[in-house]
Amino acid sequence: MRIGELAQRAGTTTRTLRYYESRGLLPARRAENGHRTYDEDDLRLLRQIRTLQDFGFGLEETRPFVDCLRAGHPAGDACPASLDVYRRKLAELDALIGRLESVRAEVAARLALATDTPAPRCAFGGTP
Repeated sequence: MRIGELAQRAGTTTRTLRYYESRGLLPARRAENGHRTYDEDDLRLLRQIRTLQDFGFGLEETRPFVDCLRAGHPAGDACPASLDVYRRKLAELDALIGRLESVRAEVAARLALATDTPAPRCAFGGTP
């Protein structure tokens, strides 16, 4: 298939595909007429990249998964390098969740303090 069809089937743009190609994530095969050519395996690579990016993985974090698929494995997470990326991402998410829980607790404490303290009164007897 040509680049436009691949982009359409993958739900992305030809510009994105060219970028992936420049980063070595997508093969740079050309037909005799110079047009880029792709196959179903390339679509599978793209779907893996897009899924991981939807989960918050950076483009470089997808590389081990792409390499795993290219090596002939049935899934991009069937290789040790991919599992390492999953582990690092989980640790990153756990740290982020911890920070968010801490911030949430601080905001809740401030709200409780703010609502338990009487509001200052204006000179004319109303609230500011």
